[in-house]
Amino acid sequence: MSQSRLLYGAHVRANGIRQHYLRFGGKGPALVLVPGITSPAVTWAFVAERLAQDFDTYVLDVRGRGLSETVPGMDYGMESCAADVAALAQALGLQDYILLGHSMGARIGALAAARPDCAASRLVMVDPPVSGPGRRPYPAALPWYVDSIRLMREGQPWERLREFSPTWTQEQLQLRGEWLHTCDEDAVVQAFHSFQSDDFHAVLPGIRVPAQLVVAGRGGVIQADDEAELRALVSGLVVTRVENAGHMIPWDDYDGFFAALREFLPMAG
Repeated sequence: MSQSRLLYGAHVRANGIRQHYLRFGGKGPALVLVPGITSPAVTWAFVAERLAQDFDTYVLDVRGRGLSETVPGMDYGMESCAADVAALAQALGLQDYILLGHSMGARIGALAAARPDCAASRLVMVDPPVSGPGRRPYPAALPWYVDSIRLMREGQPWERLREFSPTWTQEQLQLRGEWLHTCDEDAVVQAFHSFQSDDFHAVLPGIRVPAQLVVAGRGGVIQADDEAELRALVSGLVVTRVENAGHMIPWDDYDGFFAALREFLPMAG
């Protein structure tokens, strides 16, 4: 077994809350990875291990997930999450870092990149929800998230998750089962509803850094007309498709995911 590139996990107080992150590699340009709606940082460790060959990689536990702060009444809106990212990077002294987000994390990344206090130099949006007011709804259903969280919070066996993610490996399901209970239900519900209530497209023209959109060919989240609209809204947007992957792209096509990133990021072959 190869040696892990995980350096440590740590906490930092930024934007008024305690934020937890995992750091991998420690060499090369800094990269901040923002996971999706029910993905604590540790579930992206297998991606971070590969990124750490080229980047000083930080994987964030978004507020309300993993080991980051969760308190009753917390604002789990996307604007607050974007402010968290900018503040975390500032607290860690990161400059000209790459901001990579998946799904909800891609929407957070776009909001963060459009902020005047964000020091990111590049943005990668991986299959962000393109739902919003007056648009078609996000294809996933809220009970898919909530029901699986409740099962794991009850201490049900991880095998129960196979009905939610039938194509995942045993190892993937075990890890998800171990950490899913750390996803606060209120945080997930707020985020899910924000996919429809927030005008994501209004944010995109404010992105002033080079940006890439990575699309899951079998995800059903982003369609051809969405790609065209996003190209028109984000100047110079690089669009790369991973044809044989569903929404959880690196789980479905690990090599295809990194081939897509290499079209935009300075990575070794």
